[in-house]
Amino acid sequence: MEALNQVSLRTRVGVLAALVAALVVVLVSVAAFVTVRVNIMQTLDSNLLQRASAAAQSELADPQQLATIPTEVLGAGDIRLALLLANGPAISAEGAASAPPLGEDELEVAKGDVHSSARTATEDGVPYRVVAVQAGPGQALVIAQRLDATQQVLTKLGFALPIVGGVGVVIAAIAGAAIARAGLRPVDRLTAATERVAATGDLRPIPVEGSDELARLTASFNEMLGALAASQEQQRRLVADAGHELRTPLTSMRTNLELLAAASRPGAPNLPAAERAEILDDVQAQVAELSTLVGDLVELAREDAPMVVHEPLELAEVVSRALERARRRAGDVEFDPVLVPWTLAGDATALERAVLNLLDNAAKWSPPGGRVRVQMRPVDEWSMVLEVADAGPGIAEEDLPLVFERFYRAATSRTMPGSGLGLAIVRQVAVRHGGAVWAGRAPEGGALLAMRLPGHRLFT
Repeated sequence: MEALNQVSLRTRVGVLAALVAALVVVLVSVAAFVTVRVNIMQTLDSNLLQRASAAAQSELADPQQLATIPTEVLGAGDIRLALLLANGPAISAEGAASAPPLGEDELEVAKGDVHSSARTATEDGVPYRVVAVQAGPGQALVIAQRLDATQQVLTKLGFALPIVGGVGVVIAAIAGAAIARAGLRPVDRLTAATERVAATGDLRPIPVEGSDELARLTASFNEMLGALAASQEQQRRLVADAGHELRTPLTSMRTNLELLAAASRPGAPNLPAAERAEILDDVQAQVAELSTLVGDLVELAREDAPMVVHEPLELAEVVSRALERARRRAGDVEFDPVLVPWTLAGDATALERAVLNLLDNAAKWSPPGGRVRVQMRPVDEWSMVLEVADAGPGIAEEDLPLVFERFYRAATSRTMPGSGLGLAIVRQVAVRHGGAVWAGRAPEGGALLAMRLPGHRLFT
């Protein structure tokens, strides 16, 4: 088995084609030889039986007339003729030298046990085909013909069929190798493309030819290359955007720390206590901002993302827990929840974080004392929409398609705290659970952020 695995697929296909062709050739040759032999013997028997029947109805059935036929007449046709008596000797033309081989089969015909018989017999090393028919009561007319010519034909046929079969096997092996080479050409292209990707990282697609299984395999491989290229591009964008977002707080933190270090050197002027406290507060805020940003980046960059199905959960309970957390840090902003029972399978922690991000975003943009509407609204039997609407300034029309992009921040929000990753996490969680997100304008005048999730409603 190990040696077989070391043989190339092309060679195995060619050998398999040759073996199958050899088996077919052997079967066809045997069948052809048997068929030809049976037909020849049947034709010979039919002719001999007709001649024997005609002779039995002629004067040859008379022993006196049979004995007067010259042997040369029968020998010219390789024929031996005899009249076999059931209770007496056989009578042949001019003596026993011209008598055909006789046996029990012919005796049974003479006795009347069977109407006729046919068999192959050998006498003095010469093969004969012997037939017998009834020629009156108690006697049978027997005719024998030499089989030399017939056996020569069968012998030649027996030699010719293996030769023709061998040529067929060789041709089949060549054709199998050619077919294997042509059929496996797409596999060679896939192999070369895989080696190219491994060596150079080049993710260009492979040209697809035809519509067979190998073409579909090539198309699937191209889809995989496209997904890999998109993943690489997404990673590059994430690294570039993260570097840009991290640069500002790190620079500000470094400046503040250098200022504190300079003020601590011997002989340096003392910083007023109020300024020192302000710098420390600024550093703490920057550390908190960095912690939030790093946590969001880790969440977005997770390659081992949980599958959609984890455990059955009640979405209304997840939203209630997120509301409790949002109320503690929303100040005087109020939340008006409208929750309905909705069961789905997923990750409760991830869904709670996504809902909390929606609530925090609404609270951030709400005016003092504003109210945020949180409503679960079943769309049909298998999907539900969670809407979070605020009474803030809303989202500009040109920003609506972009608010869920990573690090995207509208011009009006660039001076406000945040990393621009909260809504991107919302979209990521929704997609992982088979849902979707979108943004629009709320009837309250502010922004409307919606997340659709699959599941079903339990009626009790």
